[in-house]
Amino acid sequence: MINGTVTVHPRADSSLRHDPVTRGLGWVSAALGVVQLLAPARFARNLGVGDAPRHRLTSTLVGIRELGVAGGLLGLPHPAWLWARVGGDAMDLSLLVRALHDHDGRGLSRTVAGTAATVAITLTDLYAAVTRTTRRTSMELRSTTTVTGTPDEVYRFWSRLDRLPTFMAHLEDVRMTGERRSHWRAAAPFGRDVEWDAETTQDVPGERIAWRSLDGADVPNSGEVRFVPAPGGRGTELHVTLTYDLPGGAVGKAVTKYFGEEPAQQLDDDLRRFKQVFEVGEVVRSDGAPHGKRARKEFPQHPARPLDDDERKEVLA
Repeated sequence: MINGTVTVHPRADSSLRHDPVTRGLGWVSAALGVVQLLAPARFARNLGVGDAPRHRLTSTLVGIRELGVAGGLLGLPHPAWLWARVGGDAMDLSLLVRALHDHDGRGLSRTVAGTAATVAITLTDLYAAVTRTTRRTSMELRSTTTVTGTPDEVYRFWSRLDRLPTFMAHLEDVRMTGERRSHWRAAAPFGRDVEWDAETTQDVPGERIAWRSLDGADVPNSGEVRFVPAPGGRGTELHVTLTYDLPGGAVGKAVTKYFGEEPAQQLDDDLRRFKQVFEVGEVVRSDGAPHGKRARKEFPQHPARPLDDDERKEVLA
């Protein structure tokens, strides 16, 4: 019997504090703010709009806004501050367009140049805001199955990472790259592949294996497998917990579910295949079962048969 659950935890991307684009835009806001506050008349003249009182006041107010945004981007970075820059750019462009409409011709080239520069800055700010407004979905999957075998036997089978692709349908390759490190490659929706390096964080023979992906993973993830003696000596309960950032957030989850790649169902299917491979020696599939996704075609259909003594020893080796 397979029992699975899924929990979704939306969270904001916390990488903006060290993002060079975000920090660069923060320093741009700071520089503009200081100039506009200290020399509002000169700033207005450089834009070719003159230094009338209303222009000096506008320059001062824009300078205060820029310093506020700079403080947010450099002190407490969040996508909202990037969108604040985009909103400020829109205000600046509207003021410059109005200035071009009412211009008397003196300093027109400077106003045109200022407008062009503001358009370029607006596009940069918009790009930064869109690409940094990422809502990752931290998804936790849990599933349990009971396997006929002792915890030590089940642990020995699972701890051979190169065997995992034999029952994990979307896992294409796992290879060891160090004493506690490995490289993983898996099939993703829409024909894509994702890869990551992982390290084993806990390895207690017969009890627990835990791991986490390293920096640079296409899909950051972590997981744990616990091997618990089943009540009444009926084998081993396999408790699997996986946590990973689902690409595309809630929208991505809905799309993958629509195309038959629902994550919770994937884990349940993987454990069902693990039980079959461990107990029977191969994945049992009926002649009428669909192949489904490309990775699932790797599991040929054969009638069920018990293992002979040599095969049983190989499975448990």
